[in-house]
Amino acid sequence: MISVTILGAGNVATHLYKAFSKSENVSVVQWYNRSLKSIDIYKNEVDVIDNLNQLKDADVYILAVSDDAISELSSQLPFKDKLVVHTSGSVSVHDLDKNQKRGVFYPLQTFSKTAQLDFKNVPICIETVDKPYYHTLKELAISIGSPTKKVNSEQRKVLHLAAVYVNNFTNQLYRIGHEITESEGAEFDLLKPLILETAKKVQETSPYLAQTGPAKRNDQKTLKKQIKALKNEHHKDIYNLLTESIQRTHGSVRNKSK
Repeated sequence: MISVTILGAGNVATHLYKAFSKSENVSVVQWYNRSLKSIDIYKNEVDVIDNLNQLKDADVYILAVSDDAISELSSQLPFKDKLVVHTSGSVSVHDLDKNQKRGVFYPLQTFSKTAQLDFKNVPICIETVDKPYYHTLKELAISIGSPTKKVNSEQRKVLHLAAVYVNNFTNQLYRIGHEITESEGAEFDLLKPLILETAKKVQETSPYLAQTGPAKRNDQKTLKKQIKALKNEHHKDIYNLLTESIQRTHGSVRNKSK
């Protein structure tokens, strides 16, 4: 049985608490947050606290807080030589206080408090300064059904950067698509099977080979018609930028000097 204390009350902290609570191999000792209001609804399930001096002994202390808060919070912990990990994709393991046994427990997934999440679909990227603690974190990840991968801080940073492209930027493109369909009373829902099929493709082939569309085939007639149809100048800028990016990738960039 691995005993865990969670610090923070955001989306990641909430999902981790729910997953750990269901595991037979994990005991959540405490849940800390600066404000009890965010976690008070769980007080009948776990010991909720807002004072770091009340922290009890645990095998792992998980700092599921904002990137900017990790270093300061780890330095405020009232003990030394405990396994303290953060859940950030972009913060180095060395940002944690050196008086602790430092590690990273990074779930590579998008989190929303209200969304149901199966941790079988959430790879956990693990890093530790002290090698023996890697196995503790791996066992913790396995206890909630997650696949694991040993990833160092530099690898994790580029994974997080890539995640911004494939998740955050892609979602913004969904939003723009939603605005475009709404402008003419078309149904965005009709695009959802296409969204799912596009995501399915890259499970089976590379994004390079999966690319289709007028930009790849350099269909100038369609490209000109579509850019003309866009009424929002910001949408036009994004259309042009992504069109050029696809053309550069697939060797069909127009000669702008003509």
